[in-house]
Amino acid sequence: MLGTCLLLTGCGYSASKQAHQAQISMIGMTEADLHACAGPPDKVVVLNDRSHILNYVYKPSGTGGFNLELPLSLGGVSLGGSGTYCSANFRVVNHVVTELHYTGDNDKSVGEDGVCVPIVRGCLRQPEGSMRPVGGDNQPEASGFHSPAVPRQTEEGERIRDAVPGNK
Repeated sequence: MLGTCLLLTGCGYSASKQAHQAQISMIGMTEADLHACAGPPDKVVVLNDRSHILNYVYKPSGTGGFNLELPLSLGGVSLGGSGTYCSANFRVVNHVVTELHYTGDNDKSVGEDGVCVPIVRGCLRQPEGSMRPVGGDNQPEASGFHSPAVPRQTEEGERIRDAVPGNK
């Protein structure tokens, strides 16, 4: 039983780390390369003539895990389960990815955003030429426990963000 628990938590951490690696390595990649490795988006939100959001959605067929509820509303225990869906939002400015954010019920039993990794897995397994390396000398390292810092946006990206009411 202990070995199974460790195996389940290890899988969650690994998937979460991969999802966060994508948030580093996919910044700067071309929109054409994104389409080549991740496929067409589920939805496109146009911000202006040079900026848009590409939205990819993943809903796993099963979340696995084990849940035990105690009688009399005394609580319960969940082991090895994961979130039920992920929405990956790529901000694209001038045909280049400038941000990647995950939303939804997307955490694994250990680590954040692990449910999202199938969306970016093709890009991580066979990196496109415009992707950045992760880890190694002078390269950022990803964690399974938290998303990397959001990169500073281009001046145009910051003007777009500041034009939205309430963002100043």
